[in-house]
Amino acid sequence: MSVLLKILEDKRVELAGLKTGKKLKQIKELAENTRPPKSLSRILAGNGIKLIAEIKKASPSRGLLSTHFDAVALAKIYANNGASAISVITEKNYFQGDISYLKQIKTALGDGCPPLLRKDFIIDPYQVYETRAAGADCLLLIAAALTKDELTSLLELSNRLGLECLVEIHNFKELHTAIDCGASIIGINNRNLDTFEVDLGTTRRLRPLIPDNCIVVSESGFNNRQDVLGIKDLDINAILVGSALVTSTDIALKMRELLL
Repeated sequence: MSVLLKILEDKRVELAGLKTGKKLKQIKELAENTRPPKSLSRILAGNGIKLIAEIKKASPSRGLLSTHFDAVALAKIYANNGASAISVITEKNYFQGDISYLKQIKTALGDGCPPLLRKDFIIDPYQVYETRAAGADCLLLIAAALTKDELTSLLELSNRLGLECLVEIHNFKELHTAIDCGASIIGINNRNLDTFEVDLGTTRRLRPLIPDNCIVVSESGFNNRQDVLGIKDLDINAILVGSALVTSTDIALKMRELLL
């Protein structure tokens, strides 16, 4: 079984437990009482490659990334050193994330908080309402984890709630699905979610096929300035970086290295 399929299998079990706790009606009520989300697309539009800095405690491929992990402290560093948005991994079982990080960060950073992107394996409407209730501004939808109908439905629900979606793709088929479903922010994941191997060439192959009116984010595999320079000619709006920042001994310096 691929890594992605195993994660999705466990996610369905986790969701069943969540739904027996906080009912959908409660989650909807909480979602209705949160502040209007900030626009990720507006922040990322324009010239230059922006940085989406990621709050990431662990990964299936590398295990624990930081022994002194502090989501709020990380977010403050990111916000103070040029991050256009902050990605927050909330998946518990494989990435040791927590949805509570979203509210903690939002509270600590206040009005100056950049848009918060919830990164998880979102496969059910319950999670979309949960995302809004937790204070995120946008969310990740992984094309490989969803059927075309599921992706369309979750996009439509997110838009109704004012949440923008970063639709993640890894190959030609997923890209066509994302475009057909109306995705306006497309993330090219350089990491294969079946094998977890990284190839920055994925962005070079897929970027020319994405319509000009879409915001494009390249995800995974950016460890140094040279990696970023390698995609400078591709008209990418942003890069999403997690491990290289979290494991750095000087996060602010690493951010300055990656920002062109």
